[in-house]
Amino acid sequence: MGSCNEADSGSISVINDFEDSQPATPHMEQPKVVGAAAAQAPIISSYNDKIRPLLDVIDRLRLLMVMKEGIQLPTIVVVGDQSSGKSSVLESLAGVNLPRSQGICTRVPLIIRLQNHARQRPELYLEYNGKMVPVEEPQIATAINIATDEVAGPNKSISDTPLTLVVRKDGVPDLTMVDLPGITRVPVHGQPDNIYEQIRDIIMQYITPKESIILNVLSATVDFSTCESIRMSQQVDKNGERTLAVVTKVDRAPEGLVDKVTADDVNIGLGYVCVRNRIGDESYEEARKEEARLFENNAHLSCIDKSIVGVHVLAQKLVHIQANAIAKCLPDIVRNISAKLDENVSELEKMPKALTSIADATQAMMRVIQAAKESLKKLLWRGEFDEYPEDNTTHGTALFVEMLNRFSDELHNCEESNLSKDFLTEEIKGLEDAKGIGLPNFLPCEAFLRILRRKVERISYLPIKFTEMYWDYIEGVVISVVMRHSEMYYHLKVSAKGAAHNLVQKLREQSINRVKELVEMEKLTGYTCSPDYMMEWKKLMNQQDHFINQISGTNYKQPRPCSVNLQGFGEIQVEHLRQHSNVSILQQAFDLKMRMVAYWKIFKVRLVDSMALHLQYGVHNLVNNDIDEIVKELMGPDGHGLEKMLVEYPAVVAKREKLKNSIKVLKESKDSVAKIMDRIVLYDAYLV
Repeated sequence: MGSCNEADSGSISVINDFEDSQPATPHMEQPKVVGAAAAQAPIISSYNDKIRPLLDVIDRLRLLMVMKEGIQLPTIVVVGDQSSGKSSVLESLAGVNLPRSQGICTRVPLIIRLQNHARQRPELYLEYNGKMVPVEEPQIATAINIATDEVAGPNKSISDTPLTLVVRKDGVPDLTMVDLPGITRVPVHGQPDNIYEQIRDIIMQYITPKESIILNVLSATVDFSTCESIRMSQQVDKNGERTLAVVTKVDRAPEGLVDKVTADDVNIGLGYVCVRNRIGDESYEEARKEEARLFENNAHLSCIDKSIVGVHVLAQKLVHIQANAIAKCLPDIVRNISAKLDENVSELEKMPKALTSIADATQAMMRVIQAAKESLKKLLWRGEFDEYPEDNTTHGTALFVEMLNRFSDELHNCEESNLSKDFLTEEIKGLEDAKGIGLPNFLPCEAFLRILRRKVERISYLPIKFTEMYWDYIEGVVISVVMRHSEMYYHLKVSAKGAAHNLVQKLREQSINRVKELVEMEKLTGYTCSPDYMMEWKKLMNQQDHFINQISGTNYKQPRPCSVNLQGFGEIQVEHLRQHSNVSILQQAFDLKMRMVAYWKIFKVRLVDSMALHLQYGVHNLVNNDIDEIVKELMGPDGHGLEKMLVEYPAVVAKREKLKNSIKVLKESKDSVAKIMDRIVLYDAYLV
């Protein structure tokens, strides 16, 4: 969502007849006079009538609680350290008495809606917990305390549930502000130990949105840079572009105040306004007169530029800033409401309707299984990942290639593929074990098969481990996809997970048995029709004479070598072979070794190929045929599974109702904004 702090081509023209919201540079030579007429005039002029429609629509949206839908509204948020004078400032703007007490007197966010009202009798009421309570002006503080106790509890704890105070009164500015609890670090009796953290969280919730205007109330008696409220506002508004400071209690610390507000060491981008707090039983009219005299006659305060002193100036600035923010934000609010409404309507349409019959349940189940089947075909067979573009763990065809390559590497790098270790030892032993009556120099087939069986047996765990790992992966994908498509049917979702697990476990067991058969077949006999076998064997046998001579030759003037270099093997340690004086047995062992090396190379490739084809065939059957078996298990022998689907899961019901309520709020919000947008051109003519 776009920030309303950034003006764009869609922004509405804003107010320009009041001084800019940036602090004015003091002109010391100006007359240090605040006229009595200014002090006695209404706190804000008929300017209210011009911006009232804008504020009304924002208040309407706030009343509809559209912010819970993620739509941020321009809001003046009043923050300050405890006892900074927040309540006094708000009382001066509203012209009514607010709760006062030692410690925290504001325990919940208090939304104060001020509306200039020409009638002689003010209208005041509180809105909370879905009700509206009329209040007489003298009882406002008491009524707020009662409402606060109802919302936050009778103790001294706080709550983020807001109250709304509506004040319709002659002469008040058209403003809506949110007063937040004063910041305190030390809990008093009855408050939780983490009171500071609770208050901080509420304040940050309100001031973080870029649409919020921060009214930071600072006491003139303290160093501004030490105020906790300044530290918090700087976390979200580092340059102070949406922060306005009001300095209270100026009569208690007038000396040096002009330097504090002009130096601006704490980055208050919207400027300062200095005000005098109402004292004792002063009426609001009397307080304003005393304020005017103070800034006119006090030797220190009279030096402050008159454009930044007085409650009436604060009211004007707030009205101006508020109208400016609303005008800038309104186009974004309209777009965001429409976008959120479209999103929720689309999501509601995607939700399944409540099932009312066995036929409905059957159709819903078949839709889920068919949708899951299609998704699995994409992921595990066709290599189409549009449904899960970012989730690489579901990209089955790609991951199968990676897993197959790892299996192949493991097979080629296992101990049985080490060609040079204990060279010819196993072959010699195999020949000795196979000795019998027969033709001389005839290589016994049984010796070859015994060695082959031992080698195959020693690597038999690898294809089984790979098969188990692959079907574990398939199970995860199948369960994830089936559960995703059955998300809206809780009972189906729970049952589908178990059914998918049972199906894949059955296929897993069948697949492992088939792989074991493949391994056992390789043990039966050595066979290949590949011409590569004879070519490789002949190439290796070309080194036989050289190898035998290196071991048993006698024409050496120097000691015989401990190793021999063979192509395809590297350096071979041969010292252990010299104990065999029978050259014939060495020749037969070499021949047997070369046959096994040539055949083992073909065996490894054949095993990898067979595993690839077998597992692919299994997945093909799964996504095209076997997946339908889930339906049988879900339905159950007596159709009880379908009956369960007729009971809708409470979370789905709640989600549907939430979406319906959200759509209702957003439609009302859209209608409210549409009315003001239709008239905005007329008001814009007045605002400029």
